[in-house]
Amino acid sequence: MTGGGVVRTTVVVGAGAAGAALAARLSEDHDHRVIVLEAGPVPRSRAQFPPELLDASTVQGAMPGHPANWSYLGHLTPDLPYTIARGRIIGGSSTINGGYFVRARPEDFARWADAAGPDWAYERVLPVLRHLERDLDLGAGPVHGDAGPMPVRRASQSNPAARAFTAAASELGFPAEPDKNAPGPPGVGPVPQNVVDGVRINTGLAYLEPVRDRPNLEVIGGCRVLRVVFDGTRAVGVEVAGGGGAAGTARAGASARVIDADEVVLCAGGIGTPHLLLVSGVGPAEQLSAHDVPVVRDAPGVGRAFSDHPDLSVGWRARRGVMDPRTPETFTTALNFSSPGGDPAGDLEIMVSVKTMNHLLTGSPGMVSGGARSALRHPLATVRALRGASLSRMREQAVHGRDLVLLVGLQGEEARGSITLESADPTVFPRIDYRYLSTAHDRERMRLGIRTAVALLRTRAFAELFERLTELDDATLDDDDALDAWMLAHLGTAIHLCGSAPMGPASDPGAVVDGFGRVHGVAGLRVADTSMLPDAPSRGPAATAVLIGELVARFMRRGD
Repeated sequence: MTGGGVVRTTVVVGAGAAGAALAARLSEDHDHRVIVLEAGPVPRSRAQFPPELLDASTVQGAMPGHPANWSYLGHLTPDLPYTIARGRIIGGSSTINGGYFVRARPEDFARWADAAGPDWAYERVLPVLRHLERDLDLGAGPVHGDAGPMPVRRASQSNPAARAFTAAASELGFPAEPDKNAPGPPGVGPVPQNVVDGVRINTGLAYLEPVRDRPNLEVIGGCRVLRVVFDGTRAVGVEVAGGGGAAGTARAGASARVIDADEVVLCAGGIGTPHLLLVSGVGPAEQLSAHDVPVVRDAPGVGRAFSDHPDLSVGWRARRGVMDPRTPETFTTALNFSSPGGDPAGDLEIMVSVKTMNHLLTGSPGMVSGGARSALRHPLATVRALRGASLSRMREQAVHGRDLVLLVGLQGEEARGSITLESADPTVFPRIDYRYLSTAHDRERMRLGIRTAVALLRTRAFAELFERLTELDDATLDDDDALDAWMLAHLGTAIHLCGSAPMGPASDPGAVVDGFGRVHGVAGLRVADTSMLPDAPSRGPAATAVLIGELVARFMRRGD
């Protein structure tokens, strides 16, 4: 705890995976006033969340047009538009994602420490990883904690498809990896999840619900931050639209208001944070000037080269029913393995679903239920969201919605994407270009992932379950060019976007922040979300996003 009795006000933009953790930790200092601004709603208790957002067996909140997500418009390739779901509610994307809560690998932290300093080394962050989790399977030990806010439980392996998948991986010579949150070689094992009794425990529930009554913490919902306000090169607050509260800190404006702060921390996510930086005048000077945005800091690295994980679904039909609707999990088991010379190790991932894609998206065998109904209650938002969707791909998904799938992801892609301004208006979404599979090496490795998934289905272990593939045929599988064309037409994304405001030394023109999240070249402004990671981790980033909130809060509290 800081001393001296001087009240310092920090505005946290976004109550998501990182923002909720950071705000909860900062507000442990009673002389530190923390104002959290969230564009979406901020339920105070589990009972106030829409049921489909608690149901961990589905991702209905990620449906296009659902009010709990932004439904950004992007392009996975120049010819493939896509709707990108990002959380727009307390808990952020931890409220609408699949509940996959796996740590980054020690090798990931080694790369990040090279760029951002020793505080990011695995040995330094391990105590924080232990501190933030409550491992309900393994309890406290050298690698795990048992008293943190985030519950962690490994998915059940009782489903026939999950058991067959594990046996098939062993049959093909892959090792077991029983604890994917511990160091060790990649292999096959259960997926760690922040799910308890079928309920997705988002960071709003884990971090903010227990401390919402702190007098120095204010969480304001329905409050969209439009831009950071600067006095010269010092951030002095944020301009907002909507929301209430923050009494005594708002200065009236013509169409919005300004909330003053001693420090602003952007936790708006891999898309929202770079967009806010750009419309606030922090970004590539040439791009800003082209949109008549006054340049506060020429920062070429903002939005320049993000990374993510492209994925593809290999659909298959079972000989007999394997889906138990009472099972809370959908993707229960993952195989992580390396391509020849793969860097990082474990650069490919295959996950098995034990429920159909229809159930994952809608919560029922049909196509209109739960989150879909919620989206249909907001038709204009749904239409706007669907502008970025591939309608032909959606038709295919409807046809194959009763399939089970193996989800194949490339975890160490070479291709880099960009986020650029479409307008100086902060309410206009930026342009998002992924450039997936734009390198020969990425296509080669993804082909290996697809062919390995099919090989798993054709093992003896799957003989009693596997009937047939539903979209791929042998002619396509056997021809590199044909398979490349199929992949480019069927691409998806894990939405693990990182590196859009990367950390690194001030001498690196591509670095936007330092290892403590402080934006280079300006004062009073930090970033604390996955946009600051130099690249995406070789596993999903949800646990790492929470870690970022914890770490940056620690840096701030010790004066870094």
